[in-house]
Parts: sequence; C-alpha cells; structure tokens
Amino acid sequence: MSIETPAITAEGQDVMARVAVRSHRSRIASVSTLVATAMLLSACGNSQLTTGAIPDDYRTRHPIVLAEGEHVLDVPVASGDIRLSTGMKDMVRGFAQQFAASPAGVIQIQVPHGSYNAGAAQHMAGDIRRILTQSGIKQGRILTGSYAASPTGDAAPIRLAYVTTKAMTSQCGEWPADLTDNTFGNKNWYNFGCASQNNLAAQIANPTDLIAPRGMTPIDAAQRVKVISGYRGETTSGGTTITITGN
Repeated sequence: MSIETPAITAEGQDVMARVAVRSHRSRIASVSTLVATAMLLSACGNSQLTTGAIPDDYRTRHPIVLAEGEHVLDVPVASGDIRLSTGMKDMVRGFAQQFAASPAGVIQIQVPHGSYNAGAAQHMAGDIRRILTQSGIKQGRILTGSYAASPTGDAAPIRLAYVTTKAMTSQCGEWPADLTDNTFGNKNWYNFGCASQNNLAAQIANPTDLIAPRGMTPIDAAQRVKVISGYRGETTSGGTTITITGN
C-alpha cells in the first residue's frame, strides 16, 4: 500500500518561509526583552543611592568637643539704677555657684566705660562683688576691669565671666553650598543637625562626663537590708510584713 504525499506549491512554500521568519524574530525579541529587564534589575540592585546609605552624618560634621571657653553672664543696668533687684541678686548667686563648681581660677567683673549708664554700672559693680564674696568666693579670685562701650544705643551691661573647659561644637548658620546643587544624592545639607548638637552641648553640666563615667558612690547598707528583708517576707521594726507566695 502506497501513501501519496500531497505536493506543496511554490506559493505554499513561500507562506511557510514567512511564518518561520516571523517565529524566529519573535524569539529574538523575547530574548532581547529578558536581557534588557535583567540589566535594569541588576543596575537597581547595585545602585548606591538608597535611603539607608546617606554618606554624611551631622555628628561627624558638627562634633561635640571639649575646649576652652568663656562662661558669661550679662547683668542689665539702667542709667537710673542704684541697687540690684532681687532677681538680679539670685542670678549673680547662681553664676557664683557655677564658678565655684568649676576648676576656673578667677572670675572677672567687667564694667562698661563711656556709656551713658557707666556711673550706675560702676556703683552696682560693688554690690555684685559683695554678693560674690558672700557666696564663698575669695577676694583674690575676683578681678574687676572695664570695657569700652558706645555712648549711644542700648544700655551696656555689667559682664561676669570666667574661662574654663566646656562642651561646644561648631558655629551654626553656615551655608557653604547651595541646597539645590545636588538633590539626587540624598544628602542632608551642611547646617543640618547643628542646632541640636549645640543644644545638647549646652545641657551638659559636667563636660568630663563625655570622657569617662564618674566613680560609683558607696552602697547604702541599711537600705539594702531593708529591701532584701521585704523581698523575703521578713518583718522589720516599724515596717510591714510582705509575704511572697507562688502561683
């Protein structure tokens, strides 16, 4: 038994050739699309411009350091004042306590010279010196001087000052670059965090706490015995019996 194979005309062969070419082109396009997608995904995976990878830090840009600095208190004085008010006296006493707690050697009283309130300031400087002495500061550690002040404008204050080690950071308000120069780098600007660092440095009462911790104080033996006795359910004199039961 013989099987006859139908003959394919030239037109049919042409159609089959075109179909094969279209199929081949479709496979090439699919492969190209997959390759392009993989390249894009790879580029995204290797990108360094991510939110969690900010290259700069305000703590390194505005570090808190220990340096020699001047502690200043300005006492306002009007041209007609003859004595310190109660609030001014308390303010001077508080500044004297800060000086006594610091390792500074001398405290200065700087009186304005040449201003229209210079006479009143010179008189009240004696009151300030007496308050410092009453606060426990020896006479030899109090220096009195003057500074040039303008005869016009606001009343020049009496300035109390002493120099010691203090926590400080860089000056704020500096803008070395335009904020719009690099907005694609996901970087914070230069002045960012400066105010927070300055506020934190101003709140540090003892700058040496930034270097090492303080020594521990001795334990309170009486309080320790009281707490342990209460935890055990024992009765102490004048106390309350606490009984601990398991659940």
